[in-house]
Order: sequence, then structure tokens, then C-alpha cells
Amino acid sequence: MASYVVSIAALKRNTAILRETADAAGCKIVLALKGFSCWKAFPHFRDHLDGCCASGLWEALLARDYFGKHVVTYSPGYQEEEIRQLCEFTHHLDFNSLSQWFRFREIVMAHPRFQSGDLQCGLRINPQCSTGHTPLYDPCVPGSRLGITADQVEGADLTGLSGLHFHTLCEQNSDDLEKTLAAVDEKFGHLLRSPQFTYLNMGGGHWITKPFYDRERLVRLVRGTKEKYDVEVWLEPGEAAAIHTGVLRAEVLDVFESAGHKLAILDVSATAHMPDVLEMPYRPDVYLAATGSDAVIPAEATSAPAVTFEGESYHLSAESGEHVYRIGGPTCLAGDVTGDFAFPRPLKAGDVLVFDDMAHYTMVKTTTFNGVPHPSIVLQHEDGSLETIREFGYGDFRDRLS
Repeated sequence: MASYVVSIAALKRNTAILRETADAAGCKIVLALKGFSCWKAFPHFRDHLDGCCASGLWEALLARDYFGKHVVTYSPGYQEEEIRQLCEFTHHLDFNSLSQWFRFREIVMAHPRFQSGDLQCGLRINPQCSTGHTPLYDPCVPGSRLGITADQVEGADLTGLSGLHFHTLCEQNSDDLEKTLAAVDEKFGHLLRSPQFTYLNMGGGHWITKPFYDRERLVRLVRGTKEKYDVEVWLEPGEAAAIHTGVLRAEVLDVFESAGHKLAILDVSATAHMPDVLEMPYRPDVYLAATGSDAVIPAEATSAPAVTFEGESYHLSAESGEHVYRIGGPTCLAGDVTGDFAFPRPLKAGDVLVFDDMAHYTMVKTTTFNGVPHPSIVLQHEDGSLETIREFGYGDFRDRLS
């Protein structure tokens, strides 16, 4: 049976780095639930972070119920009932447009938590500074629906707002943050220098826990921003918290040939279980287990590959080699293909393959398309023991649309 295996030790390693970096920079750092929301793991690293950021009401409720710290909420669009519920417990409520803020401003500002200062409101801005390489993940493309541009805020009534929020990065280093901050200063610096604005949320996409990430530059940028504008700075990385902390274990169901290609069908699917493989596009490292042993992710691992096998050997696939297979899923989608991978020996039905780095942005996007069984979710504790926290069955598929 396929399973996601998430390492508690690796999560604690990452979040400890985030805590150390935030303390050095003098900023707040929260977990982006859109990237990792396996709430049964929260108690193991909660102390390292200041809270969670949510993309809407349901994630905000999850943060309130299972993380229990500061809740930062932002959505491209709210409904009135969502606003009324969020006012009861979220601490930051950030809006995507002035029209949304104007629509709900009276409700928010009349709430006792807003009047006491427990609830603060912000506005997402678009500095129109593209630094990424994948348009699908670039909020600064022309015509972006995410955030308002400088011309839209000019002369607007900003009464009630005390924060600005930008999120422009995706898997990027701090040099791109430096470019973005220069654009923010050019277009919105006059607002941040106003006493009205007391916080700046720099969003996520910061690869803080990668070995090559320049954390010293991040610390300098955050400290400089705080000094320049006299604001509190918030970071909300999702991937950095959970990168290289989990794997997806799969079984080979069939091996055959077609038009000169060797094909392997697995019990996991790119479109259903690893959608970033098709969206990003992202190509994971794949390992072949010598036997079907349990995956173990060591706490001391700091970069890919972050997988070993307890008492067993494994092999990393390569771009070239004698035994090259096109790996695909069991769905009807013709493009449900992870890629072409080379292995040290021919594959056979029953082999176990392990896909690295499958904890962040993967489990939160999965579906039961075609009725393909959903992988179970397993926590690997620091002593190496495995705890299955969720298994999925036919009832989960049946009841979703009933």
C-alpha cells in the first residue's frame, strides 16, 4: 500500500533553523498551512514557530484548533460569513483588494477584537517585480489577480489598515528578496514610513532551510527593513519548514514495453498524488529499495537525498543508464507520467520505489481522481518508529461527493 512517510526529526531540524534565523533577524515566522498542514505533527515543532498563516477560513480554523498561536489569514476573496468567523480569532486579516476591504471594513472595525488591537488588518500589494522562472507561480505577472498595484492605492482611503503584505517568491534565495524589497520601497515606501502602518508581511517562497540559502543576507534585509520603516516583520515560509522531510513510497504494479520504451505502472499517480510534477514542473529524485523495508529519514540530513532504508540498500535513479523506465500512474490521464528514470537493475512487479521530498505542497494537493486509492499518512518518530495516522478507504472516495 502506498504511503507518505513524514519524519518528525527532519521537521524539527528545519523549524529549528527557521527559529534561529527569525531570532537573529528580529522577526516573526509562521508556518504556511498551504504548504504543510499535517496537524498531528504540529506538537513536535510548534515551539519553534510563532504561529500559522492561513489561505482562508478552514486553514485558519485548523491553525486555531491545533497550533494554538498567532493566526495570519489572507485570501484573494472572502465571503461575509467567513469574515464574521475570522474576526473572532485571527490576529492578522489581510485583504487582496481595496474593494474587499471597503465591503467588509465596517464589520471588521466594529468588532471588539479590532477595537482592542487583538485583530489587525492589512492589504496585499503587488510590487510588479518578477524574479521567478515559472509564470504559473508568479504573482507579479501583468494582470495578476493577487494584490494591488501602486497606482490603485494612490489617494485611496486606507483607514483601518495597519499592515502591508507581499508574496512574490517561490523557491528562491534572499537575493531575489532584496530585489523585491527595492521595488516595494519604490512603490509603497511612503506608506510604510507612515505611522499608520506597523507591520510588513514578506510572505513565503524563502528557501531558508536549503544549505545554499544566504541566511545572513536575509537577516540583514529584515533588520534593515525594520529600522527603515519601524515596522514588525513577518515571514511565512511553507516549503522551508517541510522540505526534505517526507517521502512517498510506491509499489510497481506492472512493467511492459511500448514503441521502444520500457514502462512501469505504479500504485501512485503524478496527477493525483504528486501534482507539482505536472504543474511546476518538478522532477523528484526516485529511489529503488533492495527490499520493501520502511523508509527512514535521518535528522542529520541537510539536503537531498534525505532518504535511507533501515538495514537495506537503495539506489538513486539517473538520467542515463541501461535500465531506463518511464514511470506512470494508474489513472486514465495520458500524461500521468512522472518521468524517465534509470535503475541499477530491471524493475519488476512488487518493487518498492521511493519519491523524495513529498511532504510539502504534495499531501495538501492530493485527490482521488479515477478512484485511485489514496496513500496512507505515516509519521516517523525520532526513535525510528512508524505511526500510521491516517488510512484511506473506499468510503473516503464515496462520501466526498455525496
